[in-house]
Amino acid sequence: MVQVNDNYLKLKAGYLFPEIGRRVKLFGAANPEAALIRLGIGDVTEPLPLACREAMKSAIDEMGTADGFHGYGPEQGYAWLREAIAHNDFQARGCEISADEIFVSDGSKCDSSNILDILGEGNRIAVTDPVYPVYVDSNVMAGRTGDAGDEGRYAGLHYLAIDADNGFAAEIPSEPVDLIYLCFPNNPTGAVASKAQLKAWVDYARSNGSLILFDAAYEAFIRDPELPHSIFEIEGARECAIEFRSFSKNAGFTGTRCALTVVPKGLKGKAANGDEVELWGLWNRRQSTKFNGVSYIVQRGAEAVYSEAGKKEVQTLVNFYMENAAIIRRDLSATGLTIYGGEHAPYVWIKTPAGMDSWGFFDHLLNKAHVVGTPGSGFGAAGEGYFRLSAFNSRSNVNEAMNRIAAL
Repeated sequence: MVQVNDNYLKLKAGYLFPEIGRRVKLFGAANPEAALIRLGIGDVTEPLPLACREAMKSAIDEMGTADGFHGYGPEQGYAWLREAIAHNDFQARGCEISADEIFVSDGSKCDSSNILDILGEGNRIAVTDPVYPVYVDSNVMAGRTGDAGDEGRYAGLHYLAIDADNGFAAEIPSEPVDLIYLCFPNNPTGAVASKAQLKAWVDYARSNGSLILFDAAYEAFIRDPELPHSIFEIEGARECAIEFRSFSKNAGFTGTRCALTVVPKGLKGKAANGDEVELWGLWNRRQSTKFNGVSYIVQRGAEAVYSEAGKKEVQTLVNFYMENAAIIRRDLSATGLTIYGGEHAPYVWIKTPAGMDSWGFFDHLLNKAHVVGTPGSGFGAAGEGYFRLSAFNSRSNVNEAMNRIAAL
């Protein structure tokens, strides 16, 4: 009989969001008349920007002609999109990132998992707690951890607690680690990092030969002009960091699928024989072998994000969701709940009421208010006692959800 990958058997209670889906499905079956409002999974609700839609329609028309038809494209992404990304997202902010250091993909969730393909199994790995579950689960699946303990933490991972006591800022490890996952603005807490805080991480990484995997999926939601949008705004980051970005949340591409990963040339790791190896070449080879690229049509839509009209429409989307976040912060604060996040990120991080744990609060809101959120403990042991609400929904649903919660 064929053998399975036993590492999958170490995963605790399934992936967080399918578990939420399971509970919601059971509730829906028992309460078919209930009008659920979902503020849990961070999926967008508003239509794609007009500029992106028009660009994709034009691309479809091109594909219907002999001269305009496109088959397999470059696995790394079309040059015109990579150049637009490099100029608008990095060079305009003073980052020394060139177009050929950008790899276009179908999702930063995929890339943050697939990056493990080019990294050795002996790396000491640090993750924040709470944490976006993909960072942990992908390492479990790849056999880079031991079993999970009673709190759900896996042996072999170095957990960095982020909570109200430390201002949701993880402390620099006291011992060397090789691989560091950072996400700012943070999912799930909504916390942000200053340039000084990121500089401390970059200095640590350079001193210890570490690699920072920096998830900037929510950078478009930053409101403070003093806050960095990219790890590459920090001097020395090219020597120690890879960055993941996505069009999913800022431009509504969750169902369209387009993202990017930045791997600077000259960034190096060490082979088993001690030789230094450039990571750009390894990732380029990995993508060329295992990935056929994002469709021409989608990439034309992503390119339109950087047009004059596209920039305005994307900013309108971002503003809309941040206005939702402000409503959630205001109305929940008025109920007496302690609120974090929601100022530079589309997530609001809530301290659960006294005597109620994360899943208990989830069930309470589901059963009493018919509102779906995300239990903080699903993001890690340090997330126990917290709860996440997403600002990704219609204005009417957000207002109604707040009214229901206030009435409890």
